[in-house]
Amino acid sequence: MIYFSEITANLREVPDFLPVSGEELPTPDFVLITGDAYVDHPSFGAALIGKLLWAKGYTVGLIAAPDMNRKNVLEVFGRPKLAFLVTSGSVDSMVNNYAVSLKRRGRDEYAPGGKMGKRPNRAVIAYSNAIRAIFNDVPIILGGLEASLRRMGHFDYWSGEVKRSVLLDSGADLLVYGMGERQILMIADALAAGVSVSDINYIEGTVWKTANADNLPQGVIRLPGFTEIRGSKNAYAKSFKIQYNNTAWQTAAVLSECYGDYTVVQNPPSVPLTRTELDLVYGLKFARMPHPSYSEPVPSIQEVRFSITSSRGCFGGCSFCALSFHQGRHVESRSHESIIREAEELIKLPDFKGYIHDVGGPTANFRAPSCTKSAVSGACANRRCLAPEPCPDLNVSHADYLELLRKLRALPGVKKVFVRSGVRFDYMMLDKDGAFMRELVEHHISGQLKVAPEHVSDNVLKLMGKPKRAVYDAFTARYAKLNEKLGKKQFLVPYLMSSHPGSGLKEAVELAEYLRDNRVQPEQVQDFYPTPGTVSTCMYHTGLNPFTGERVYTARSPREKAMQRALIQYKNPKNRRLVIEALIKAGRGDLIGYGPKCLVRPL
Repeated sequence: MIYFSEITANLREVPDFLPVSGEELPTPDFVLITGDAYVDHPSFGAALIGKLLWAKGYTVGLIAAPDMNRKNVLEVFGRPKLAFLVTSGSVDSMVNNYAVSLKRRGRDEYAPGGKMGKRPNRAVIAYSNAIRAIFNDVPIILGGLEASLRRMGHFDYWSGEVKRSVLLDSGADLLVYGMGERQILMIADALAAGVSVSDINYIEGTVWKTANADNLPQGVIRLPGFTEIRGSKNAYAKSFKIQYNNTAWQTAAVLSECYGDYTVVQNPPSVPLTRTELDLVYGLKFARMPHPSYSEPVPSIQEVRFSITSSRGCFGGCSFCALSFHQGRHVESRSHESIIREAEELIKLPDFKGYIHDVGGPTANFRAPSCTKSAVSGACANRRCLAPEPCPDLNVSHADYLELLRKLRALPGVKKVFVRSGVRFDYMMLDKDGAFMRELVEHHISGQLKVAPEHVSDNVLKLMGKPKRAVYDAFTARYAKLNEKLGKKQFLVPYLMSSHPGSGLKEAVELAEYLRDNRVQPEQVQDFYPTPGTVSTCMYHTGLNPFTGERVYTARSPREKAMQRALIQYKNPKNRRLVIEALIKAGRGDLIGYGPKCLVRPL
């Protein structure tokens, strides 16, 4: 295993921007292709990986958001010395291009001017196939979110089919999954030493393929084969459960999936970066802005330009979130010193107005592993840390995060430090000290706090991996009381989800009645989006809870999905007919009328 501390002394200075043309850098070691515009900021994976490789001594040319309709668009650097590195960018290309309704989106936040059109569908496949057609013998390494979550056979919502590992369909040689800094340095060193890419099958956090199914690593767990998971939902659920239970780097086994002529092999996850290593990566020089060649702004930079990543990983375990499959349930955080140095760099920027927009990560108020046991042995396979009831071994403390926020808001030039990453309100409620919630309300909210109860039906919440409704009720009461005590008029903005597995019209009506009784009118509602790598998507596809084998109802018809969504926004006049139809179908005609408990008036 290579640890970053071993190479720290050999890191070299990185340029303000990576080269984007052959004139700047002929024949680089690596050509890195991303579906995003080039924004040189550590929140963008291509910039971070490219700068890290450069610091290690390799040259990297970057092709950002290539227009695949242009001839020779992937040949601007010619043939790289070592490999092509391919990612769809910061977002999944299919989620980026299509709404859950399967309608084409009109905006790409990661493109100049927000203009749609350059990021192809299934981008890692499109880029890799195009590279292979031009440079047949150059190694291709996949990485990033899209590749990570499609590393094995997976349900593809957009086609309604179970698709093969993206490693096969792309024609690539190797796939990096999870956060890839450690893996990419090991791959680079192996390639530079003359090791054939076909022999790089030993690195944790990678997926490789072999035509020799009898020559697999010792202790490998053979998943149901692709033909089996494509033809049997029970087999798909079984495979998913095995994969989910092998996401902890401390305990995971090697997994294999047979495709007939080929077997795809997943090595155990890579060891997460330590605090020292995270500090090193985020301490590299970043311009924190889009490449100067763009004539239009890249919208996504606005959210992160004055934000700071403080942690990685999440032990929340929400069923609809892919973090367990991508970053993992182990939480690691940067040191206060590293974060303060980054804040001091923000303060120097000419357009900094005194406001740090966010200090967080997947879950802002997680700064350490969930318990002593999980830090050593990995997160438990048979239970979640917080839901439906908190684990008695859970370590609950906001002391470190609170101390960090106090230091940041005391910096000269800082007027306000906001917390805009998701916060787990249930974890906050378990903290008997109460200081964090009090100071959050007093210092770190910009008029409204966004939280994610997602639903109010306890049956749906259990399937979501969320706490019971009573926990959210207690939180809202405490939040209101704190605001009153501090003389603040700050609101809660709840994220709500319709049509999640387990939610039928009965549960949707229950949510609508809750909103009525609490006088909440959500402006936005997220219809459940079945994306690869989540427990909820497995339930959506199979109709089964993969951990218990129990059947799970799932709304599938566009009409029922529309009705569930309309019930959450029952006050919108445009939804009136749908709400009435839903109430009649649910047997709740009593909610149609003129009484104080009615949701809508009759037509």
